[in-house]
Amino acid sequence: VQLQASGGGLVQPGGSLRLSCAASGFALDYYAFGWFRQAPGKEREGVSCISSDDVTTFYRDSVKGRFTISKDNAKTTVYLQMNSLKPEDTAVYSCAATNIVLSAVRDPTMYTIWGQGTLVTVSS
Repeated sequence: VQLQASGGGLVQPGGSLRLSCAASGFALDYYAFGWFRQAPGKEREGVSCISSDDVTTFYRDSVKGRFTISKDNAKTTVYLQMNSLKPEDTAVYSCAATNIVLSAVRDPTMYTIWGQGTLVTVSS
């Protein structure tokens, strides 16, 4: 049971990236997922989360309208599409999963499976 995050990189302000979180060893249908980030010298913060049935999503205010979380159960992958990136989005992004159904989970302490981070750098 593991998560593998990828898709980070260097992008100019205003650019886009799509992060992927590939799950192995379990089916996405019964898990809620979240994306979190940690910038240098700062605490980890929640970015977005999605319920097991894809019905409920949450975004932190600073990314609303720019980021979109989605799941592809067939590909067992969760995505975070990031548009109009800003320098303040620079951070290590990590994905996480928890065996909670029908609810989007914002509390990081509720997550039991964590992937390694992928670095996103927004700079000109």
